[in-house]
Amino acid sequence: MAGTIIITAANSSLAIPAVQHLLTKYPNYTLVLTVRDTTDNNVNTKKLRATIARYPGTKTSIHELDLADLSAVHDFANGIVNEISHGELPPLASLICNAYYWNLVDGLETTKDGYEKSFQVTHIAHSALVLRLIGSFGSDGGRVVLFSSDAHWPGKNGLEKYPPILPDDLELLVRPSADEKPDNAGRGFQRYAVSKLAVVTWMYALNRYLDKESKLRNITTIAINPGNLSDSRALRTKTPAMLWYISTFIIQPLGFLIRFIDPTMRTSAKAGIDVVDLATNTAHPKERGYFTLLNKDVSTPQSLDEKTQQRLWTETLKWADITPQNTALTEAFQ
Repeated sequence: MAGTIIITAANSSLAIPAVQHLLTKYPNYTLVLTVRDTTDNNVNTKKLRATIARYPGTKTSIHELDLADLSAVHDFANGIVNEISHGELPPLASLICNAYYWNLVDGLETTKDGYEKSFQVTHIAHSALVLRLIGSFGSDGGRVVLFSSDAHWPGKNGLEKYPPILPDDLELLVRPSADEKPDNAGRGFQRYAVSKLAVVTWMYALNRYLDKESKLRNITTIAINPGNLSDSRALRTKTPAMLWYISTFIIQPLGFLIRFIDPTMRTSAKAGIDVVDLATNTAHPKERGYFTLLNKDVSTPQSLDEKTQQRLWTETLKWADITPQNTALTEAFQ
């Protein structure tokens, strides 16, 4: 058996073509696809289900998972661990941490866990999922795919108004102070960018700890900037009217021209194919680190600082409620 691949936010603009690519080119994998709403009342879940229906005989399942609820994340992880241990699912081959959250129109949001929502959904919940499931990979290892963005680099994204930075007091990431002035678009984007910076920074620490464990060092982790996706629904969700207008009437129809200015501008379908090829170790097998599209790249200086990586690692264990009793990565606590 080829193994199990889990994808979060599997009904997203990027994930649906990724699922189609998996079912077309890699049909031996078992796909566990998570979404917040599993019903056909959600038009995107309905589209995901229609995509799967075109490939009868493949092994897929759709599960409800709200990453804004850490108890739900742990419950989901418990279920997957049990299914794999009882032979109901093949061992993990890849975990594709595709989900994220941003809100550029409202003020600061917190989850039921009391954490800033963008940071929990994008970073903390995925960290919990990875560390809970890391012991369920097969003996040959596999790959964890995390998602970053050019937004994690100060000054690289046109939507940036306030640069992303990990503060000395990391608790401010999860319980930030109220914005001094109402600037929902600027501060909302900054919260998104900071969460993507945390993803990259944490990735380096994860790889370092995995390499220390003889049974886990064949699991490699990458953080990919999949590009600026011209047809992403995110540009029209929780965004100001002007961004919706630009996305609908400029970026989508003229994306092929914009790419001459921004080489990372491309469609979600092309990005989804690259993500799958990385997840299956077809592209850059056994490599680790930060990628832009399919090219190995350099992330921000702050993300490369080992002291910052370690501080974030330690705090993330606490935020995500990871203990020596619920993860196989025992080196994480040394």
